Amino acid sequence: MHAVRRRTLDLVRHLSPAELERQIDPIMSPLVWDLAHIAAYEDLWLVHRFAGEPLLRPELAAVYDAFETPRTVRGEIELLDTAAAHAYLEAVRARVWRTLEDRAPDPVIHEMVLRHELQHTETMRQAMELGGVLGPGEPALRPVAPDAAGTEWVAIPGGPFTMGARGEGFAYDNERPAHTVDVAPFRIARRPATNGTWMHFAEGGGYERREWWSDEGWAWKEEYDITHHPALAAGDPDAPACHVSWFEADAFARAHGARLPTEAEWERAATWTQGTDGSLAGVGQVWEWTASTFGGYPGFRPYPYREYSEVFFGDGYRVLRGGSWAANPRVATTTFRNWDLPQRRQLFSGVRLAR
Repeated sequence: MHAVRRRTLDLVRHLSPAELERQIDPIMSPLVWDLAHIAAYEDLWLVHRFAGEPLLRPELAAVYDAFETPRTVRGEIELLDTAAAHAYLEAVRARVWRTLEDRAPDPVIHEMVLRHELQHTETMRQAMELGGVLGPGEPALRPVAPDAAGTEWVAIPGGPFTMGARGEGFAYDNERPAHTVDVAPFRIARRPATNGTWMHFAEGGGYERREWWSDEGWAWKEEYDITHHPALAAGDPDAPACHVSWFEADAFARAHGARLPTEAEWERAATWTQGTDGSLAGVGQVWEWTASTFGGYPGFRPYPYREYSEVFFGDGYRVLRGGSWAANPRVATTTFRNWDLPQRRQLFSGVRLAR
């Protein structure tokens, strides 16, 4: 918990209070909201619910509840300023340490709060990139060299495999229960699509060829006059394409005579260890869109609260897998399921094709 908090504070240390307190974009929070939200969430779970003590600042509960106060209004209401948000973080953390003087941490609740903070630092980086205030050396996307043997596709055999989180360790509710899935044989790209490949698509009519787009994707593209994200042209040609929406990823796949993998296929490929042919390059640099909509596995049960996953089921959200350069490996496991709306491009998201 010490290490994660240092990571959070170091992330924003170079920013002024004005930069922390402004709302960069309506789909993102002011960074100072995230800081106070981290404190409120920690106080709720590790002090109030774990130790049974009253909230430190009950009057702030609704302001820093993600559902009570949606992102669109967070820049319009009164929030704690930078100094007060830092003081709130420190005061809550002191309370947490006191609750642990005579009892051990809960292996689920404390780990959940730890990962919650790690996930928010990635979200904060999304806002920081939109505002042009990322720290030195970021974003940290590395080139992914083609396979030396020239094999661009990995053949994954069909058959049953166990999908989802197993064992008693921590996992989010949407990763459970582990269950058997039978997949047909398929091929998956050895590396994610690169900036160079994406620009070839864009310059070859990728945003003009109607036949490559779904009806919904084409309507979105036309309404908002969408073309490729500036980062795709500015980035290293051999680095993974980033800031790609699901609509664009789907069109890119069709243009290449391919498709997006289902999340079962993605997990099968990522966990398949039968020899070197199963290695997938570039995992963890960009989130990778899948064809799957976000829903519960058979036998799903919400835990420890339904607002983490269940409220997003069946509402058009698409699943992403694999992690990004801004995601901590503690969060981005092979069973972790990220999700967002198909038009979103603020994510550090790309695409890996399947056939």
